Amino acid sequence: MGCDRNCGLIAGAVIGAVLAVFGGILMPVGDMLIEKTVKKEAVLEEGTIAFKSWVKTGTEVYRQVWIFDVQNPEEVAVNSSKIKVKQRGPYTYRVRYLAKENITQDSETHTVSFLQPNGAIFEPSLSVGTENDTFTVLNLAVAAVPHLYPSAFVQIIVNIFIKKSNSSMFQKRTLKELLWGYKDPFLSLIPYPVPTTVGVFYPYHNTADGVYKVFNGKDDISKVVIIDTHKGKKHLSYWPSYCDMINGTDGASFPPFIEKTRVLQFFSADICRSFYAVFGAEINLKGIPVYRFILPSLAFASPLQIPDNHCFCTEKIISKNCTLYGVLDIGKCKGGKPVYISLPHFLHASPEIAEPVEGLSPNEEEHSTYLDVEPITGFTLQFAKRLQINILVKPGKSIGALKGLKQNYMVPVLWLNETGTIGDEKAEMFRNQVTGKIELLGLVEMILISVGAVMFTAFMISYCACRLKSVK
Repeated sequence: MGCDRNCGLIAGAVIGAVLAVFGGILMPVGDMLIEKTVKKEAVLEEGTIAFKSWVKTGTEVYRQVWIFDVQNPEEVAVNSSKIKVKQRGPYTYRVRYLAKENITQDSETHTVSFLQPNGAIFEPSLSVGTENDTFTVLNLAVAAVPHLYPSAFVQIIVNIFIKKSNSSMFQKRTLKELLWGYKDPFLSLIPYPVPTTVGVFYPYHNTADGVYKVFNGKDDISKVVIIDTHKGKKHLSYWPSYCDMINGTDGASFPPFIEKTRVLQFFSADICRSFYAVFGAEINLKGIPVYRFILPSLAFASPLQIPDNHCFCTEKIISKNCTLYGVLDIGKCKGGKPVYISLPHFLHASPEIAEPVEGLSPNEEEHSTYLDVEPITGFTLQFAKRLQINILVKPGKSIGALKGLKQNYMVPVLWLNETGTIGDEKAEMFRNQVTGKIELLGLVEMILISVGAVMFTAFMISYCACRLKSVK
C-alpha cells in the first residue's frame, strides 16, 4: 500500500514535470510559429493580410484643415504691422479611399510598383461650415514673385500685371478655391505661357502619387520600404533620415516585430520628404496593445543641431545662417515657390519665426504627429499627421503690393490634421486573428508551466512527507 502510494506520488510529480517541460518547450515553438505566420502574412503579395490592407485601406482616413484668417490685411501691407490671424476650422475631407493602381510585382528583384490615386470628398457633418466659406488669406501668386523672379527688371514688368489685375498682398478666397485651385487674375494676364491655376494642394484631384517601387518583403521582411519614386532619388536607409532622399515605408505599415528602440522611417508625398518617429508610450487601442511613435522636434531642427537637415535650409539671411529651427523649406518640391512646413502654430519653432504673427497657440497634445503601431505585425492602426503650410514673404521694392513691407514674414496659411483609426469591426477581426491567438497561445503556455510546476511541487512534498512517515 505504501509502495503504491509512493509510486502514485512519484508518477504525479513526473506528470507535473512533463507538463512544465512541455509548456517550456511550447514557448519557443509557439514563438517560432507566430514569427513564421507573421512573416508570411506581412509580405506584399496576393493573398496575404498585409497585401489586402495595403491595396486599399479599410480605415476611414480624414484630412481636417484649419485656415488662418487674416484680420488686419491693410495694416500689414501698408505699415508692415504684425499679422493678426484667427484660426477657423476644422473643414474635413475623406481621403485615401481609392485603391492603389498599376500594381506590378517583380519576382527577380522582390519589388512591387504602384500608383496611389488622390481624391478628397468634403464631409459637411464633420466641418464647421461649407466649401464656400470665405477667408482673407495671403495672395499666393503675388507672394511668390520675389522668389520666382529675383531680377528687379523682371519684377517691374510683372508688377504691371499685378496692378492691372488689382491684386494685393492679401485676397479673399473660398475654402474650395484656396485648397484645390483657382485661376489667378494677375497670372492670367501674363502674355507668355505660365501656370495660371493656384491652390495650396493643387493639383490633387485626378492625380496620383508615384510611380512608387517598394520591396515586397518576399526575400527579407525587414525590407518592406520605398526604394524609388518619380519624386525623389533611389535610396534605402534606416538612419539617419537623409532629407533629400526617400526612406522608409508609406507609414501604413512597417516591418514586423517592432522594438521600442527602433526608429520608424516613413515618406510623405505631400511634402516630398521622409520623416522619422521614435517610441513615446505604450497604449491600448480598442483592446489591442500598440506602441505610440511620435515625430520628435528634432525632425524640424536646424542644420546646426541635425546636419542632415541642411538641404531644407536654402535661405541664409532669413534663417540667420541656418540657425533658426522649426520650419523646413520644401520649395524644390513645389516648383521653387517659397513654401515652408512646420508643426501647427509653429510648435517647437524658434521664437523669432512666430514673433511677427499674433493669434497662435502651440499645443503639444493637439499639434504633434504620432503613429500607433501594433508591434508584432508592424501595422499602423491609428495615426495623426499634423503639419502647417507657410509662405515666406519678402519685401519687394519693385512690386507695389509688397513695397510697404519692412520685414520678412513667415505667413501661416493653414494647418492640417490627417487622421485614421482602425474601425471597431476591423479591430475585432484583428483581435481574433492576430492578438487573440497570440494571447491564447501565451495563456496555454503559462497554464501548462504553472499547473506542471504546482503538480510537481505538491506531489514531491507529499512523497517526501510520506517517506518521513514511513521511516518513523
